[in-house]
Amino acid sequence: MSVKVRIPTILRTYTGGQAEVPAEGAKLSEVIASLEENHPGIAARVLDDQGKLRRFVNVYVNDDDVRFEGGLDAATPDGAGVSIIPAVAGGC
Repeated sequence: MSVKVRIPTILRTYTGGQAEVPAEGAKLSEVIASLEENHPGIAARVLDDQGKLRRFVNVYVNDDDVRFEGGLDAATPDGAGVSIIPAVAGGC
């Protein structure tokens, strides 16, 4: 399955500045492995030391938050859009 992954500005150093890159995989874990193969270092920014999604990184397949769709086992159908969105904190 081929998907399009939207890369946040902070991670674009791993993709040569590209805002969107292709990746392969039928589930999110395979898509992240594909990203790592083509853009070394990016997986460490998305996954923690135990290989789970980092707490402050949100990932969506199309408009669905993967935390409610099986996490790393979330399906990534052919042509899906995958968005990696680091959480932003702050306030006054």
